[in-house]
Amino acid sequence: MKDFKELKVWSKAHELTVLVYGLTRSFPRDEIYGLTSQVRRSAASVGANIAEGCGRHSDGELTRFLQIARGSASETEYHLLLAKDLGFLSEDDFRKADQKLIYVQRMLTALVQRVQPVKRAI
Repeated sequence: MKDFKELKVWSKAHELTVLVYGLTRSFPRDEIYGLTSQVRRSAASVGANIAEGCGRHSDGELTRFLQIARGSASETEYHLLLAKDLGFLSEDDFRKADQKLIYVQRMLTALVQRVQPVKRAI
């Protein structure tokens, strides 16, 4: 697999992570070990799993890590929704992050479909 930094999906996941870090700076201090930490870790996990998958030796392993990245993206989606509902994120900030997130999720799904090994009937 190519260098993860050359993948558009990794670049978009990285942009999302940087955005999430910026947005969470204004979260309440008492959430530093709660929601702030959770949403940052889940967002960072998307790009980290793409990178790890690219470092593996087979398409099957890459697919597995891309699926894990997709799960982390879904976790991030929930954390952002919770942050909005708790009043930690404005509607505009939520919408901006959510649009980036949906784009990354779609890209991950498409990449998994392209890379996933074809199962052959015996």
